[in-house]
Amino acid sequence: MSDAPVLELRDLNVSYRSDSGTARVVQDVNLDLAAGEFLGIVGESGSGKTQLLLAMLGLNGPGARLEGSVRFRGQELVGAGEQALARIRGARIAMVFQDPMTALNPYLTIGTQLTEGLRHHKGVRGAQARRRAIELLETVHIAEPARRFAQYPHELSGGMRQRVVIAMALICEPDVLLADEPTTALDVTVQAQILALLRELRSRTRAAMVLVTHDLGVVSEVADRVVVMYAGRIIEQARVETLFAQARHPYTEGLRRSVADLDAPLPERLPSIGGNPPNLASLPPGCAFAPRCQYAAQTCRTRQPPLALVGADHACACFHSGPLGRIAT
Repeated sequence: MSDAPVLELRDLNVSYRSDSGTARVVQDVNLDLAAGEFLGIVGESGSGKTQLLLAMLGLNGPGARLEGSVRFRGQELVGAGEQALARIRGARIAMVFQDPMTALNPYLTIGTQLTEGLRHHKGVRGAQARRRAIELLETVHIAEPARRFAQYPHELSGGMRQRVVIAMALICEPDVLLADEPTTALDVTVQAQILALLRELRSRTRAAMVLVTHDLGVVSEVADRVVVMYAGRIIEQARVETLFAQARHPYTEGLRRSVADLDAPLPERLPSIGGNPPNLASLPPGCAFAPRCQYAAQTCRTRQPPLALVGADHACACFHSGPLGRIAT
């Protein structure tokens, strides 16, 4: 794994204006992604994780305001023109979207959609493009790839469509693969197959991968490092084994406890985090998690805790010190 980050995010902010105010959906994010690394980004719906992913490619859409820096191998992407971004998207940084049915055009064959990236970015067409596409379908373990090449999305199962979307993202051999909840709409068995496929592809291609999910259990299966987001901010990050053994933020601990331990007797009801995520257009003063936190003190309600190192390669934004339940003074 190279020491130089393939992606560098510095003081990144994403905001949207509306009648109810300005919603800061990503706030002051600093993050490096190493070549060949598998990074998991975890949080509830509305935590900013998908918006962070979209910001890496300038895909946040109309009305979004991006501030700060996203650098890909030294090239600044924030503020880059559409032509410059078009050369990066799909070729150097590729994305797997959550719903394969909306990511695939129902009126075009699998083969036409698979080879589009090769035609656009590599100038590869005809029989050569067809061979490459069929190789990728084999790589993502789709049976009878030559037959699937000529079929339409509605003729494939949900799991097969997701494999096709992954193959589309990989066909130009990108340096970075971004995956936004790629297993959410799939049943548990197919979900496990897709996660195993992502692990295999990371090992085979050496592409850096970023997986966005609300499920900490999914991250534990594949990631090297985990970033936990809440209200648009990174509130904890660590190696995956460290996070599961020594979660330092009460929100992270709540997520961890809500993952069922299949080796232990199941409780009648899994623990949950009380309350609701905050309105990003009207955040409370201090720590955004304080209204839901059983350990919150007055300091938490008036000051925003900085993201600070609490151990080797382990950072946390919380005024707690040591075991949960003891507040730093």
